[in-house]
Amino acid sequence: MEKKKILIVDDEEGFTQMVKLNLEETGKYEVIVENKGKEAIFTAKKFKPDLIFLDIVMPDTDGGEIMQKMHSDEDLKDTPVVFLTALVTEKEVKSQEGIIAGHPFLAKPVTTQQLIECIEKYSR
Repeated sequence: MEKKKILIVDDEEGFTQMVKLNLEETGKYEVIVENKGKEAIFTAKKFKPDLIFLDIVMPDTDGGEIMQKMHSDEDLKDTPVVFLTALVTEKEVKSQEGIIAGHPFLAKPVTTQQLIECIEKYSR
């Protein structure tokens, strides 16, 4: 079985490394981390992920801007993006059934099981 390719774009290095290790430990995922938002498009085009977890607030760029650029890029426009952010609470996410403004969201902090369920639901 081929591993699903997951890209995590978030400026919090400790968080991204923990998520990477936890997902890779399952044996089902190949995970790449990008801690510089401005490099997200380049990294995504090179890696060709099955799903992207994308933070919204980063010092060098905004996750919403990154997603807009991805949707207008021929190579990335069909790549599923899930926002993974502390801007929303788990209660808000649950009340909206995981979709806010038309996009899937997960609230930080997040469990490995929540990430896996999200990957299985939204990845291509």
